[in-house]
Amino acid sequence: MAAHLITGAGSGIGAVLAGRLAERGDELWLLARDARRAAELRERVPGAKTLVGDLADPAKLSWAFGHQTLPVTLDSLLHVAGVVELGPVGELPVKAWQETLNVNLVGPAELTRLLLPSLRLTKGHVLFVNSGAGLNAHADWSAYAASKHGLKALADSLRHEEHGNGVRVTSVYPGRTATAMQAKVHQQEGKEYDADRWIAPESVAGAILAALDASRDAELTDITVRPGR
Repeated sequence: MAAHLITGAGSGIGAVLAGRLAERGDELWLLARDARRAAELRERVPGAKTLVGDLADPAKLSWAFGHQTLPVTLDSLLHVAGVVELGPVGELPVKAWQETLNVNLVGPAELTRLLLPSLRLTKGHVLFVNSGAGLNAHADWSAYAASKHGLKALADSLRHEEHGNGVRVTSVYPGRTATAMQAKVHQQEGKEYDADRWIAPESVAGAILAALDASRDAELTDITVRPGR
């Protein structure tokens, strides 16, 4: 039975992924930003264990984990959580930049650092759900794209550093996906949201599982998933 820790398991891609892995009988650890959210996740995914830690405040993750029981071994760490705030550089406030960078980049870096010992024991897998914005930046997407470009750099560096330890690292770059985040993006863009136009979360989850299930002779390093319609 493999053990996985998932961020962003409360909705969208993360929720689908948690459900798929639970159906396989795997052991799940779900990161929650507070105790209330942790209770909701345990109710939603029976049998799952939770860790409480706020990615928006990465400096406190080590302290928070010091008061909880961490998994001794992990087969995968799945970074799915993310936030987005659109706006031109000339108008986007510092608070939006800081929250976006913390949740999308600094938090994942610190979480990875804290859990690497558990991943090294099993020659595990670190997977980052990035974005098409992590490869190309467009107007009004500066903070989000910067965080995702940084996430690509984090993944690439980690892959080189941990190759000798047998830890695999994958970045998945979905295009627009039918999630609550996409609904928010459309609202910020002033556009009508039609979920049927975009990638289903199940399709992205399928790509993630393909990377996790790849045989040890292969490492899927970068996966791009684009809308098919």
